[in-house]
Amino acid sequence: MERIRVKLLRAGAKLPTYGSAGAAGADLYACLEEPITIAPGETVFLPTGIALEVPQGCAGLVYARSGMACKKGLAPANKVGVVDSDFRGEILVVLHNHGSIPQTVCDGDRVAQLLITPVLTPEYGWSDSLTDTARDGEGFGSTGR
Repeated sequence: MERIRVKLLRAGAKLPTYGSAGAAGADLYACLEEPITIAPGETVFLPTGIALEVPQGCAGLVYARSGMACKKGLAPANKVGVVDSDFRGEILVVLHNHGSIPQTVCDGDRVAQLLITPVLTPEYGWSDSLTDTARDGEGFGSTGR
């Protein structure tokens, strides 16, 4: 099993943890001095109190926790946060309140989940043509016809 190096940046921060043996994402925890209330339509940067070392050739993807998104309307504002392998700063979770009532986040609350995944970094180059496919340029719902 791969081991991810995690640096403690704030007292009371928690290591990411898996909620079950088959969980793909590790929970990220808020590391707060006091609770933060997020108003409807508001976006807040929540510190986790940790920095981590994503392996080269991988990225850390920060996703919503389904319970928090479905029950409280709180989900990452950027939908999926990307932690590059050369980033060493604090992991922040940018939560947006999509709901109609204020929601409070407390110290130690699970606020997102982190997946470490391999990534390709191909070179991009201009071409006069692309390989033909059955779909070609059909988009935005074309596969549902």
